Amino acid sequence: MKIWRVQDAKARFSELLTACLVEGPQMVTKRGAEAAVLVPVDEWRRLSDSARPSLKTLLLMDEGRAELALPHRGLAKRRKPAVV
Repeated sequence: MKIWRVQDAKARFSELLTACLVEGPQMVTKRGAEAAVLVPVDEWRRLSDSARPSLKTLLLMDEGRAELALPHRGLAKRRKPAVV
């Protein structure tokens, strides 16, 4: 993976994009620290599809993700209230 300084990436974006499509992901640094990676769209889609679902997605799903052993309503044993 080639590393590009942000100044070079801005000045030579077309070359950066071509390198990404031909060679694969390209790293962009800002002040010497890794800042971003440019990846081909096919790889981005593959990575996005293989990622775990977000919490929002899980909460909005119709079906459950796992079977939980919950007691039937009204059959759970309750503790006696504490005497004060």
